[in-house]
Amino acid sequence: MLMPHPAVLRGLLEEYEAAAASEPADATGAPGPRTRDLAYTLCVSTGTRDVARALEAARLQLTAAATQTAKAVEAARTPMPTKAGAKAETMTPAKAPTPMPAAAAD
Repeated sequence: MLMPHPAVLRGLLEEYEAAAASEPADATGAPGPRTRDLAYTLCVSTGTRDVARALEAARLQLTAAATQTAKAVEAARTPMPTKAGAKAETMTPAKAPTPMPAAAAD
């Protein structure tokens, strides 16, 4: 299943919650059109058919994405282990290329 980008999913979730809280219900008492549109988009984005499950799935996906990001940041900060007795490698700056001589004028 395709997964929406966390920023897109977070935006959908925030928009839905804002619309559900502020948009007036229609004449039958059902959610307004913007809330219904966002509910549908959340369902499609999360692979669910019910808005309650879509909200739950979106929150779980966002939590998982945040956990993966935190792990990646921690892994980037952790130095790579070296073999016992191995000399740590240091990086030296690259030498600038030697310029080519100018071509002789005809």
